[in-house]
Amino acid sequence: MSKLLVRNFSISLDGFGAAPSQSLDNPLGVGGGSLHEWIFATRAGREMIGADGGDEGVDHSFFSNRGTNVGATIMGRNMFGPVRGPWGDVEWDGWWGEDPPFHHPVFVLTHYPRPPLEMQGGTTFHFVTDGFESAYDAAFAAAGDRDVLVGGGAETIRHYLRSGLIDDMHLAVVPILIGSGERLFEEGGPSSADYRCVEHVCSPAITHVRFSRTN
Repeated sequence: MSKLLVRNFSISLDGFGAAPSQSLDNPLGVGGGSLHEWIFATRAGREMIGADGGDEGVDHSFFSNRGTNVGATIMGRNMFGPVRGPWGDVEWDGWWGEDPPFHHPVFVLTHYPRPPLEMQGGTTFHFVTDGFESAYDAAFAAAGDRDVLVGGGAETIRHYLRSGLIDDMHLAVVPILIGSGERLFEEGGPSSADYRCVEHVCSPAITHVRFSRTN
């Protein structure tokens, strides 16, 4: 049975998935780039940006599994790009260049319509204006018998957690303190009655924690 997944979502020790003041120059907010340093230290992360080298330890193992059996991705508008309000004449095709690393349909939550954006490598961005449940239905229809990944950001993941729809969630806990920004867990979020820890692995850089839904 297909599942709704979160994989490799980085949070700080104080629970933030992004720092304040997100922008084109600082897509994860001022100081938020340190949340993803562990990714680009791995061989899989360096391959994603066309670079050589990288570590092949436990962090590589987790990150290289990011697309296994995934047939579609859901993301919030902030994860797609820094543009706010109506799209207008602003040309923005995402953070990932002409050949994004998804290679399957991606459904972007937004309040403003935009035609689908077809990229190289099999990635097409679809812009969903009628809510996270509609994006959920469209993503599973596109994925067929494969899984659907919720890529982020924190607010998008919270929508699906509060609805009890996420089946498996892998968090990468980075040993830094951000202080403010976009927090993953807020009041009314999941509890141990909803999810149980099924994997807990530490590397020299971070702690990997994976939760599965209990019912």
